[in-house]
Amino acid sequence: MGEDPYLSSVMVVPYIQEVQKNGVAACVKHFALNNQEVDRDHINVNVSDRALYEIYLPAFKAAVQKGGAWAIMGSYNKYKGEHCCHNQYLLNDILRKEWGFDGVVVSDWGGVHDTKQAIYNGLDMEFGSWTNGLTWSASNAYDNYYLAMPFLKLLRSGEVKEEEVDKKVRNILRMIFRTTMDRNRPFGSFGTEEHALAGRKIAQEGIVLLQNNKNVLPVDLAKVKRIAVIGENAVKRMTIGGGSSSLKVKYEQSPLAGLKQRIGSQAEIIYAPGYESPAVAEQDVKGAKAPEQKVIDFQGLREEAVAAAKNADIVIFFGGLNKNEHQDCEGVDRKEYELPYNQNELISALAKANPNLVAVLITGNGVAMPWAKEVPAIVEGWYSGTEAGNAIASVLMGDVNPSGKLPFTIPVSLKGNGANVMGDYPGDGKEETYKEDIFVGYRWADKQKAKPLFSFGHGLSYTTFAYGKAEIDKTKTSADEQLTVSVKVKNTGKRSGSEVVQLYISDLKSSLPRPVKELKGFKKIQLNAGEEQKVSFTISKEELSFFDDAKHSWIAEPGMFEALVGASSTDIRSKVSFELK
Repeated sequence: MGEDPYLSSVMVVPYIQEVQKNGVAACVKHFALNNQEVDRDHINVNVSDRALYEIYLPAFKAAVQKGGAWAIMGSYNKYKGEHCCHNQYLLNDILRKEWGFDGVVVSDWGGVHDTKQAIYNGLDMEFGSWTNGLTWSASNAYDNYYLAMPFLKLLRSGEVKEEEVDKKVRNILRMIFRTTMDRNRPFGSFGTEEHALAGRKIAQEGIVLLQNNKNVLPVDLAKVKRIAVIGENAVKRMTIGGGSSSLKVKYEQSPLAGLKQRIGSQAEIIYAPGYESPAVAEQDVKGAKAPEQKVIDFQGLREEAVAAAKNADIVIFFGGLNKNEHQDCEGVDRKEYELPYNQNELISALAKANPNLVAVLITGNGVAMPWAKEVPAIVEGWYSGTEAGNAIASVLMGDVNPSGKLPFTIPVSLKGNGANVMGDYPGDGKEETYKEDIFVGYRWADKQKAKPLFSFGHGLSYTTFAYGKAEIDKTKTSADEQLTVSVKVKNTGKRSGSEVVQLYISDLKSSLPRPVKELKGFKKIQLNAGEEQKVSFTISKEELSFFDDAKHSWIAEPGMFEALVGASSTDIRSKVSFELK
């Protein structure tokens, strides 16, 4: 849910609670340290205890202790030499004992590799083990699972006690009572208009306006009479592809269709693909024969697109990634940080052809944008689901004021990414060490004093917001006390809009190295034009602590701190100091 552990921890809790209100078990995955697809089935991840507890575990802990998740899925990789689907340290020591998890632990498909570890190390349910080379059609395929006949043989011989079965059955029964056997479980619905409209609203609020020079957006139909829509992602389906992220939906509104529906006869829309991608891989369409790869005439497609751009009042380019193999696709990592299919060259050519250019990126993560200074407006549209086209159109046309913020840092290049700078990704095929340690995302950028292309927490609006001076109710506090940081925020523009006010904490001096600052609060507020609102954050010992791996505990050290309030990790508007006694 983002690069920051606090952000992910806050977002995951209501998600789980609302799902489980309906008698459906939320299954949180992948536990844990599943951060690369290369060699994911066997790579052993080496990470410090401090980075484990500060960066990679907090969202899972919140999911269990605050969200009350009923199920956890293990990850494919190894940690401490054991596969995470049957890992003593992760599943028994941390998940069960430290956090008190009483739900079901399930394996990822094919994630089990050892019967005895699966019995004793916290796994309850085994899925999809590819044992003895059997196919799904084999009648006895399930018998060969690690927790099937091999488990039964150990039970019958007395080598394994029956109580080990009882532990797993008890957890499974508990989930059954919480779900299908719950007499108060509400009736649900599927694929309704209400679902679609909720999905549209979520997409609208999540779309991020990255750049808007010369106020090219929103599109003004009083001045714009011909719109050139360029790019395959304007028409390509994004609910399919990507492996496990592939969906079967009632419909998917494309960006081009969304724009046509919104604009109607008010302006002429001309479409040109500009580039093409290979067909969806066979793995994404089961039973389908892989289509023959055709030779793509990128130059011809580019010339056609540039001609359309020259004859338009505004150009809206839809590009990015597309969930094909090596592009936001399960099982493989991306090969490069650049955009595929010669999109960078196409965007630069479009910028030369027409200065009124909007680049809408459809991606699941950051990409290089060497053309950023050539393009006045850049929008991150994400994979926005069944109502994607309508959601994007509503933002581009100004019906909805964008208010999304980036949940991760977009560096200029991979040279600005800690994992790449430290140079261990993707490991040697057996071991992978997280040498950047706790300095992930904006923490790394701050440490290196590197300017990102777009910062964590960044996102613009069609209005403007002024921040007042941050105030604190106590300049000194003890570890068992709380203090409150407040700031006034005013909408200084001409239309209503929402702002995500962010609180970061900086420990000015500590015994262990700490990030320059860390996100410890955020609130989304809606303000009418001219309206002002006071936003307050509560800071407790938890927000001031770091994990001391030598003591294996969280420590809040006495000393001076700063509370920083701003619109992104690099757009700090006000700060105030306080002391922890």
